[in-house]
This record gives sequence, C-alpha cells and structure tokens, in this order.
Amino acid sequence: MAPTVEIPLAGGSSDGQTVTVELDPNGRPPLTHHHLGDGGLAEAEIYELETVGGDAGRWRYCWRRPAV
Repeated sequence: MAPTVEIPLAGGSSDGQTVTVELDPNGRPPLTHHHLGDGGLAEAEIYELETVGGDAGRWRYCWRRPAV
C-alpha cells in the first residue's frame, strides 16, 4: 500500500476541508483532485496542487473551476 497524506482544500465550496491522497513513488501527491459535491458529479470541482511557502513537503489543493 502506498503512503498517504492529508491535503487541505483552498477555495470553492469545500474550502477548509482536507482530502487523503496516495503519494506516488517519488513522494508526491496527484497534480489535480476532482472533489465531488453533495450532488455528486454534477457539483464536482477541480483543485490543483500547489506547494505552500516554497516547502516541497507542504501542499494544498487550490480551487480552479467546476468540473462540468
């Protein structure tokens, strides 16, 4: 099983929540996260990975747009 990390969501309707994602073999999380809303896929939002404060080990997913 791959190691996991919790990453906060910034912006969008899920601002302040966190998601748990698996790290790749290089120790990095996925570049994007598609977060489902209460209405499922109809309310999904796209978040993109950003480093926090220039620290390679601290990340957040920032809201970019609705998925549909």
